[in-house]
This record gives sequence, structure tokens and C-alpha cells, in this order.
Amino acid sequence: MKTFFRYNWMVREEWYQWCEGLSEEELLRTRTGGVGSILHTLFHIVDVEWSWIRLLQGKTDFEESFEDYKSLNQVRKLDAEFRSEVENFVNNWDNSKEKQLFYDTLPDGRIVTDTWGEVIRHVIAHEIHHIGQLSIWAREVGKKPVSANFIGRGLISQYE
Repeated sequence: MKTFFRYNWMVREEWYQWCEGLSEEELLRTRTGGVGSILHTLFHIVDVEWSWIRLLQGKTDFEESFEDYKSLNQVRKLDAEFRSEVENFVNNWDNSKEKQLFYDTLPDGRIVTDTWGEVIRHVIAHEIHHIGQLSIWAREVGKKPVSANFIGRGLISQYE
């Protein structure tokens, strides 16, 4: 689980670097699918990751507004601000947390029960899903996407 977070963070950083080669207009251009634009999708990934981690810890979740983060530098800064809390949570993960229950109150008032293990894997899969969308959009603008390959990144030998 920890390895997949490190993978996501590594790939996310590569996407930030990739975005440096695009104009702000291209980063904000409305696209089909996802949350609308390349930059908004990166913002969404960061916001959702942080929000779920806060909820698991019993902390309040307040959703940031993309309107306040409409530049690559602002999204990267937000990511850096949130990362320490997320990374601390991930680094302190152990098997005892896998089956802890998380109670989520839906907008209609229903309560859904999931395990922390399910939630944390949802966070991982959520980012991987959106990275796939970024890859499609990269090809639409005529650029090679960031590699999503797990192999060759040295993640297991470095951290496990």
C-alpha cells in the first residue's frame, strides 16, 4: 500500500514537470471527461487524497476551491502543503488499521460503512484512474504522456 502511494507521488511529480511544457491556456482548456481540464484534474487528485486521509483521522474536511488554484505553481504549492499530513499518515500505516471501520454519512443521510483498507485503496485507485485521463489528453495535445509503468522505478528495492 505504501509503495503505491510513493508510485502515485512519483508519477504526479512527473506530470507536474510535463505540464511545464504547456501554456496556462492549454492546462485550463475544458476537455471531455474527468473534472474538466488538466490542471483541475491534478488539483482534484491532491484535494481528494488529502480529504480522505483527514476523514479517516476524524478531522474536518473542507473542500478547497479550484478557483483559488488556477496555476501549476499554486497546485504544486497546495500539494506540498497537504503532502506532509498525507505522508505522515501513510508512513504510520500498519495492518491494525486495515479493518478499522469508517462511517461515511451520505448527502441523503444514509450511513455507509467501509474499512480503512478499502478507503485507502480507493484513494490509490482514484489517482491512477485520473492519470489515465491525463494520458489521453496528452496525446490529444500531441505530446507523449508520462509513463505509468510501475516497473523500473525502483520502488520496491528502495522502500520495502
